[in-house]
Amino acid sequence: MAASAQAADATQVIDTEGPHENRQRWENARRSRPRPEPADSGSWWRNPAIRRAGIAAGTLIAVGGLGYAVDAVLSSGDVPRGVVVAGIDIGGMDVDEADAKLRTTLDGRAGQELPLQIGDVRAELTPSTAGLTVDWEDTWDRIGGQPINPFARLVSFFGTREVPVASTVDAAALDSQLAALRVHDRPTVEGTIQFQNGKPVAVPPVPGRVLDMPAARNALIDNWVEGGTLELPVVPAPLTVRVEAVQHALHEIAEPAVRGDVVFTGKDGDARLTPEQIATVLSFAPDGQGGLAANYDLNAATAILAPQLAKSEVEPKDATFAVSGGAPQIVPAVVGEKINWPKTLEQLSTLLAASQQRSAAAVYEKIEPKLTTEAAQGLGIVEQMGSFTTSGFSGPSGINIRTVALKVNGAVVRPGETFSLNDFTGPRGTAEGYVESGIIDHGRPSTAVGGGISQFATTLYNAAYFAGLEDAGHTEHSYYISRYPAAREATVFDGAIDLKFRNNTQSGVYIETFATGSEITVRLWGTKTVDVESITGDKSKPTEPNTITLPKGKDCIASEGAEGFTISDTRVIKDRKTGREVTRATRTVKYDPIPVVKCE
Repeated sequence: MAASAQAADATQVIDTEGPHENRQRWENARRSRPRPEPADSGSWWRNPAIRRAGIAAGTLIAVGGLGYAVDAVLSSGDVPRGVVVAGIDIGGMDVDEADAKLRTTLDGRAGQELPLQIGDVRAELTPSTAGLTVDWEDTWDRIGGQPINPFARLVSFFGTREVPVASTVDAAALDSQLAALRVHDRPTVEGTIQFQNGKPVAVPPVPGRVLDMPAARNALIDNWVEGGTLELPVVPAPLTVRVEAVQHALHEIAEPAVRGDVVFTGKDGDARLTPEQIATVLSFAPDGQGGLAANYDLNAATAILAPQLAKSEVEPKDATFAVSGGAPQIVPAVVGEKINWPKTLEQLSTLLAASQQRSAAAVYEKIEPKLTTEAAQGLGIVEQMGSFTTSGFSGPSGINIRTVALKVNGAVVRPGETFSLNDFTGPRGTAEGYVESGIIDHGRPSTAVGGGISQFATTLYNAAYFAGLEDAGHTEHSYYISRYPAAREATVFDGAIDLKFRNNTQSGVYIETFATGSEITVRLWGTKTVDVESITGDKSKPTEPNTITLPKGKDCIASEGAEGFTISDTRVIKDRKTGREVTRATRTVKYDPIPVVKCE
């Protein structure tokens, strides 16, 4: 009760002080705080410390200004202090002296070989050849004049400023020299699979490097004049085959491929590829997507397999004719049956990947002959159209004539086709059974492989002549040979001079040849519709031979010579049934004189 009474008394005391007493208390508190005297805004400069600082600053500015003015006067016409160009210190020098110093040192560098470092390879380049020289006007623009900024002048006392040399650039010459430096590129050796003794071996990639052309160009332009060895930047060469792809090809393709033989079954036996042979057929190349693609050399596989099944194949044979009882008889065609190796080898990749069944059947297909029996029956080859015989040869010439006659015997020329002796026989060399024999070379007797074939050409030409076939191109000898009909003969030369005739009839033409030791005959069979007459003109315009004297020896073959002359032949073709003249054509030939050859 006593405590409560005391609290109530205290509360009563506080409550007896009203608003008036509180305001009085705040005013007393505010009056008891000291107030600062207001500063006198017009008398700060009278402070001694401030005045001393101002005087010092003014003095410093005055001294600095005087120093700036003196330096500006003294350095007028000089290169700014601290300037270094291509390692040459020209700071503070007279401009003319600095220019002379720079030119003396730098102009010569354009014609000197500049050592280059390209990766681990040393090379050289002559800047002037690469179209690089100093651009003096631009270089001096970069050097510039004396700085106006006082701070820049002050800093120049304590440091250096590297100024790069400006270059004039012949872009074409520089690009040409850079391209020549690509010879030092080291292309990446791509990873692959190789076979060693039939076993697959992984070959990891060897990264290469190539010249970074844009960066190298900039490096040369910016730094050629510096002197010393210039390192040109390189970049890694592209790597197109990943390391893991090599391992995948090894384990998933190469190793399974050579685990055993691959067999192709034919109609008369088998053909097989052994692991060692498979290794020659299988190879690998980048697939363009970071992997290795398997390549199969089907030509190589065919070369190995085809001989093993050759006996099971049947070669196609054209229908032909054989003269029996004075009339041509048809020899039936033979339909061939041969292995289609490209189609057969479509199975190769599957077989090489197989672990068990590694055999497949060879694919055969029918091969129709070019001239079927039915087509031969429709050619109308039923009677002789024309025939001719020449003689007077022996020895090596006889060998060549019989060889070419055997080749041509049995040829069939369809209606509208042109027969070419050179195209039909192909090369006529020693490999084809021809031998060295006598020829006429520029009017002089000589020898050559295939000599004497012109006699066969003359015989064939006359057979076609009297069969009424169209002359499609022939050439007479330059010198007349007495065993041939004048103006009605032909010469040939392997690959140069040809004999051609066109079958201008409605029937086919079958060529039959047969030869003895000294005589060759050519007969043409078909359907005879015309009769042919040859009218030989008289000799005219005779020319006397020259005499040639040569040293004795094997290269000199004596000759009595013969005169030259001009003569013509007229072919008259008449319809066989009516006797009406169809065509009349005259051909005039000029024969040169055969020189007299003396061996002394």
